[in-house]
Amino acid sequence: MQRANHLQQHPQRAVLHNEVHARPPQALSAPLALSHVVMACDATQREASRAHIAALLRDHHLPLPDPLSSHFRMDLGAFHLRWELHTEFVSWSFHTSLASAQPGALEPARALDAVPQDWFANLPGQCLSSLHLWVLPGDGPHGAALVRQVLLEDTLVASSVAGGGAEVFTDFAIHADGFSRMVLLAGQLSPRRLGRLVQRLLEIETYRMAALLGLPAAREVSQILASAERELAELASAIRSATTIDEPMLLDRLTKLAGQVESQHATTHARFSASTAYFELVDKRIHDIRETALPGMQTIGEFMERRLSPARSTCEWAARRQDALSQRVSRISNLLRTRVEIEQQQSSQALLATMNQRQDIQIKLQSTVEGLSVAAITYYIVGLISYLAKGASKLGWPWSAESTAAAAIPLVALGVWWSLRRLHHKVFKG
Repeated sequence: MQRANHLQQHPQRAVLHNEVHARPPQALSAPLALSHVVMACDATQREASRAHIAALLRDHHLPLPDPLSSHFRMDLGAFHLRWELHTEFVSWSFHTSLASAQPGALEPARALDAVPQDWFANLPGQCLSSLHLWVLPGDGPHGAALVRQVLLEDTLVASSVAGGGAEVFTDFAIHADGFSRMVLLAGQLSPRRLGRLVQRLLEIETYRMAALLGLPAAREVSQILASAERELAELASAIRSATTIDEPMLLDRLTKLAGQVESQHATTHARFSASTAYFELVDKRIHDIRETALPGMQTIGEFMERRLSPARSTCEWAARRQDALSQRVSRISNLLRTRVEIEQQQSSQALLATMNQRQDIQIKLQSTVEGLSVAAITYYIVGLISYLAKGASKLGWPWSAESTAAAAIPLVALGVWWSLRRLHHKVFKG
């Protein structure tokens, strides 16, 4: 009998452990029709999508999903629903069997036709991507006919996928109903392999569109960066010939430019980082489908490489250009501040030198004043001694007042000088 584990558990252990099971692929069987919609949503709209699911399930008398779940799927009879909550968007997938439909008919059945249209029209958010996917077994007579029927021949892209076990066709075009289209001839793939393949194909389209959200931002920021680079070049040229009077004005302009560049960088950095991550996911999903070329056809990977590379490079270039401009502004700001600080230090040194000169003059004046003070104090003290000597002569003092004063002058002068020196030492040298 196993003993219970009484170790203290990390509060996020279960969530982190179950992350490997997040958004698992659903086993699918051909033939089927699938409609996939991606809605770009803010935080409020993402929460509103939960309420939108709940409204649909209540109409069908079905249990509501976990309010904290980020993934949900349910069989609603006429169609299957798969809902996924992502950081920036919400994806909705609807699929239904084509067993009762006729794939070779003039108008192929769409999974979206089985969804309540009023409910579907009110999906929260803005549509970023929408795709109709038809999956056929691949061994029937209708596969090639369906490809010609629903896809544009001029932009047709096709490849063998899943190690040669299936073939996929698409034209990367938005058709009259606002949806892109894709046909998958599944061959003899098992339901689980088919489910994984379909999920990867849907993710390629989803992440491709999410990655391209950085392109408008890159085009917009390029104009702002061009203006900022011209301003920086003008400032750098002006700094070379600037005088001390010009430097505060130049520093103010440079500070404003740095604020503008950093504000734009903060606004777009997250978007460019997200685009980089989405482009990498597109590469990963294309690698996962293991496609090989069909005779005379361009593969999805080749198409993405040729058509997405310019947009991808534009986003990466804009991000690098922002970083480089931010660093250049910082370097020139530091140089100008260093120059101003050096000039301030030189001005301070000149001021200190002037103060030192004034202090030397004050010391000399003070020495002169001290000499005069010694003479004046000695004069007054000797005068007092002379008066004392005159009075003492009547009491038997042997020297005259003049002789006594003359003899006292050196002693008094030395005593006064010594007293002033001691006072000066205590005041100025602690």
